[in-house]
Amino acid sequence: MTSGIKCYPVDRIFEEAAFIAYYFHWPHDEIMAMEHRDRRRWCEEISRINRQLNDEPDNLFDVINKKR
Repeated sequence: MTSGIKCYPVDRIFEEAAFIAYYFHWPHDEIMAMEHRDRRRWCEEISRINRQLNDEPDNLFDVINKKR
């Protein structure tokens, strides 16, 4: 029986990096040097900002609590 370290998919890393770079214009090396947790957090924050700018609820199915 072998056990190995589960790696984060490379394609996801590049998706996250492209997402952050597109919105924040941060350099590639700086984004790639981030811990995975930090990259994910920035992606979540960018998404939250976009939802606010688009006046979308945090949960798209939560139309009852949507601010009008």
